[in-house]
Amino acid sequence: MGDAGPLEESKTLRVAIIGGGPAGLGAAIALSKLPDVEVSLFERAEELREFGAGIRIGYNCWRVLELLEAADRVKGHHKTAIVHRNGLTGEQVGGTSAANLPIQYQPRRVRRTRLQSALISKVPPGVIQLNKKLASLDDLGAEGVRLTFQDGTNATADLVVGADGIRSVVRDHIFPDHKINFTGTTIWRVLIPVTSVEHIPELTVSTSWWHGPTGHIYHSFVDDPGEVPYEERMMEIAARNVVDPETVTAKTFSWGVPATKERVESHFLNYDPRVRELLSKPQEGQWKEFSAFAGPRLEKLTAWNKSVLLGDASHPLSGAFGSGAAFALEDGWILARAIEYARSTSAPLEKALEVFDQIRSPYYLRMYQHLDDQKARVVEAKKSNPNATFESSLAARMQAFGGEDALPWIYRNDIEDVWKTYLREQSVPNGVH
Repeated sequence: MGDAGPLEESKTLRVAIIGGGPAGLGAAIALSKLPDVEVSLFERAEELREFGAGIRIGYNCWRVLELLEAADRVKGHHKTAIVHRNGLTGEQVGGTSAANLPIQYQPRRVRRTRLQSALISKVPPGVIQLNKKLASLDDLGAEGVRLTFQDGTNATADLVVGADGIRSVVRDHIFPDHKINFTGTTIWRVLIPVTSVEHIPELTVSTSWWHGPTGHIYHSFVDDPGEVPYEERMMEIAARNVVDPETVTAKTFSWGVPATKERVESHFLNYDPRVRELLSKPQEGQWKEFSAFAGPRLEKLTAWNKSVLLGDASHPLSGAFGSGAAFALEDGWILARAIEYARSTSAPLEKALEVFDQIRSPYYLRMYQHLDDQKARVVEAKKSNPNATFESSLAARMQAFGGEDALPWIYRNDIEDVWKTYLREQSVPNGVH
């Protein structure tokens, strides 16, 4: 990035984005559309690649993808029905039908690589710099922030955007007291050919959850039949095991590391034979393991009047709502709107970060509160019925499961409407409602 002076002496806002996932790419797209903004995205990897298998794209994500002009490039499996089963017996215990939304906004399960390629295609040439692992940040006062990378190079920016995930280096520097810990959840993910399980009808008619006493198995198609020939279509499997994190003392962060077939299958030996056959289909070396870490809510998402956190870096919840990509993209779009809005003020960058925090921080607080309430209900249920069977616990879980309709403020969130509402509120004189 250039060596221009502080923002007050330069028309150009120099922005350094750390991280090349959905949060970083979405921010790069949105910010690059603004005049007099110079964007550089620094990614630690030698090549942009996605870990995991599939990703959920629902209404909230489709809306922001439209705003980023990338929606038409994201194709995947249209989830018309979801079935919940007792994983031990195979008995169906719940389900949901297609969402009551226009077809273009209905949920789809998509290969993560498809979303990534769609976003990359909208980032202007020259913005992305690879093999740039952030080592340190230094607040230079009026001169901005100095970024030092592990290869010995450095850059100076007026604004640093931390879009570097759960283990955010940016967050470690601006909020050094914030810590993340193992949640007790381990997830194994893989993609397999649909043809390998086509002889098991229950596995190919719908997206399904097979619930067990200490976890579940989820599977779904991830390809659009209108785009991918049948013999090339893939199915995603996500197998989740949950333990009391207090019993695990030496768990280290692992994301996308190889796992053996034996390790995965050992956690689901008492499951229905059909789902055990499903777990046997991946080839040795294909399973990837993800240890879920999370941390407490941050009181603010900005610091130094020149740094901001987006996506998982700002709310380390470890995928609690299955909508992390939407949250990350919404963050970047709102940041661009806030910068645009604050341009005419006396302290444009400080004001922009204030606006961003006013909009997004309460949203994430609401998520944390919802999860705390859920946890409290589970604890209370166990206290009131300590001898409950797995079947009765599962029935209670299904009764409480409202699907996406139960959380419209997440799954039906329209980030453009959120911004328009904010603008309307600013135009109302104080004390007038």
